[in-house]
Amino acid sequence: MQESTYPGRYWHRMDDGRIQCDLCPRDCRLHEGQRGACFVRARQGDQMILTTYGRSSGFCIDPIEKKPLNHFYPGSSVLSFGTAGCNLACKFCQNWDISKSRDMDRQMDQASPEAIAMEAEKYGCKSVAFTYNDPVIFAEYAMDVADACHARGIQTVAVTAGYMHDQARRDFYAKMDAANVDLKAFTDDFYFKLTGSHLQPVLDTLVYLRHETNVWFEITTLLIPGHNDSDAELTALSRWVMKELGPDVPIHFSAFHPDHKMPDVPATPSATLIRARQIALREGLHHVYTGNVHHHEGDTTLCAGCHAPLVVRDWYEIGQYRLTGSGHCPDCGLALAGRFDPLPGDFGRRRVPIAITAR
Repeated sequence: MQESTYPGRYWHRMDDGRIQCDLCPRDCRLHEGQRGACFVRARQGDQMILTTYGRSSGFCIDPIEKKPLNHFYPGSSVLSFGTAGCNLACKFCQNWDISKSRDMDRQMDQASPEAIAMEAEKYGCKSVAFTYNDPVIFAEYAMDVADACHARGIQTVAVTAGYMHDQARRDFYAKMDAANVDLKAFTDDFYFKLTGSHLQPVLDTLVYLRHETNVWFEITTLLIPGHNDSDAELTALSRWVMKELGPDVPIHFSAFHPDHKMPDVPATPSATLIRARQIALREGLHHVYTGNVHHHEGDTTLCAGCHAPLVVRDWYEIGQYRLTGSGHCPDCGLALAGRFDPLPGDFGRRRVPIAITAR
């Protein structure tokens, strides 16, 4: 299988003959034939190419709550796909077989943006999600898929670490309807030592989304025992979200399981997630969820005004949906932050792998 040689955007020539990738803060500087840290953006001649355009590590239809997005058309189905590679180097990566792939021929699924949009429409998906690995590194492909989806009335979702430069960020999120952004920790030391990146560009992305776009977004923080789960760090994180983003941005505290380069770190106890949720609620955040565990309170969406249960979930399945109109509490009338239909979707907790024929 031949690699794609699709021309990439976001680069410039340097005086010393190299070209610099301007997509993310890694600023990779490449001689002929070299690849960036993400592995999928490469120099070919005097240009940058995206080697994974039109190629995927697989397609699957998921519940939107699995992204996770709890305030974006609950119960709906989303066609999910990714490519390979990543611009971060997380030692705790839960999808490392995809994000750290160096074997491009393992990607056997090929599909044009139009083919993906057609399949999403055929299966009745409300949205298409760019996920499994970070869509930042295949931004050109993701943006073209987003255009094809919007032409058919299908929404788009980015599941991302948010690590990108300003111009690329603006272009990319102009094509997105929703996002889940990983805020992996709240110290630069964690980011540098465990992800090979820095915290500030991620905070910049979150502030940009909140104050300069209409993109609906939620935050996920994977809690790793002994690394980012202290009361002090969780308090600082929650206070920053409250001050810079406001109380209505949902945050998901998710459980780590031993994987990749951290097999000796224990799995996150449920008690840690519940403690993190209590801290965030105490700091004023309205919508705080627990992920990867079965926790009724941490799955339930409450009214920010009267605290009545509005969306009751069992894992990824909607058990009760009490919103009226386009998302109001039936008890006090307060609008729930997010994007809602009058009735929930009924996709449930299924996971449906599909094949898309290249065309």
